[in-house]
Amino acid sequence: MSTQPGVEVIVHSTPQVDEGDHERFAHIVLEGYTPKDGEFVPLDNSVVDGMINATPVKALCGKVWVPGRDPQKYPLCPTCKEIAAAMGWSLPNG
Repeated sequence: MSTQPGVEVIVHSTPQVDEGDHERFAHIVLEGYTPKDGEFVPLDNSVVDGMINATPVKALCGKVWVPGRDPQKYPLCPTCKEIAAAMGWSLPNG
């Protein structure tokens, strides 16, 4: 694409989520919960355990995988983000 000097071209794109795109996202994994009047109740869904022992975990969106990549290198899964927001959870910006 050629442009004239002094002309700035801005391209906006909207990512489309389809089969396989879940590989390109960081996901939210529910590792446990704390009842209103109790202590933390762990679930068998630990990311750290999954990384160390190569055991699968399940994300809020339903994706099941063995964690091994740095999630900070990927954008947050829009489905996980939507589910977490609907549950009233606070999420980091970015």
